[in-house]
Amino acid sequence: MKSEVRELLVDQMKDAYSAEKQALRCMQRAVRKVTAPALKEGIQAHVEQTQTHIERVEQALDMLGARPGRKVCEAMRGLVEEAQHEMEEHDKGPVMDLVIVAGMQRIEHYEIAAYGVDIALAKALGEDALMALLQTTLEEEKQTDMKLTEVTQQTLMADAMAD
Repeated sequence: MKSEVRELLVDQMKDAYSAEKQALRCMQRAVRKVTAPALKEGIQAHVEQTQTHIERVEQALDMLGARPGRKVCEAMRGLVEEAQHEMEEHDKGPVMDLVIVAGMQRIEHYEIAAYGVDIALAKALGEDALMALLQTTLEEEKQTDMKLTEVTQQTLMADAMAD
């Protein structure tokens, strides 16, 4: 049974690799449509952080003796497609910024859930170093989610309501 749990963790890490790569491309496209400086700055910082997350997932896979492969995270694909469709329905401006935050927070929430499961699997397998590596990424994802909420409450919502 332990070998099946290990296989599951490897599969989840491959999924995380695909999810992070897709999220990165989505953020790189979205940042060009942002008007609020605080949001643009936050997304640019998270783009850099996501590149580190990708490196960590590669490191995690290496610790498990696996490679990323060609697995596609279908859940992230759906979240990214939804975010892109919603962005197409709005002009650049305060409401577009809210649409971008909504899409990004859905992505963050998916990643938070996925890393939580991955950490539990690593813990069950006694993979303490892997668990610590993933915990760092999980905390960063939670911080990004909180920052998106803060910028929405402090700036974006008032701008959108003033239109």
